[in-house]
Amino acid sequence: MPVARSRSERFDAMVLEALEPIEQRWHAELTQLDVAVDEVPEVETASPENLVWDDDVVVDANVPLARLVPAGVDRRGLPTRARIVLYRRPLEARARDGTDMADLLHDVLVEQVAAYLGLDPDVIDGL
Repeated sequence: MPVARSRSERFDAMVLEALEPIEQRWHAELTQLDVAVDEVPEVETASPENLVWDDDVVVDANVPLARLVPAGVDRRGLPTRARIVLYRRPLEARARDGTDMADLLHDVLVEQVAAYLGLDPDVIDGL
């Protein structure tokens, strides 16, 4: 009997699934880009004026869903690759169900890849 996957493992699988069509279309341009998942971003404490209702859920409007980290050099002087970091918990807080999560992940990845390539998101999405 297979072992049940954890919530984070299911999320990781959804990220890979959402990334697949983008990576297929833009493979050559994305060879130097990594995609990572983190639980939550480092942010300042929420203030009441930043809290908004999003489909019957209160969320902090200033909490990012993802971040594009440009290539650079780490503290040891070693080169680092560019990467998109997706924040699992803020994304989960905004998705109502699995379908909504898949759509949200696709949209966020399209936006981040577009920023990385310096293109309009509609170009990345093939619209």
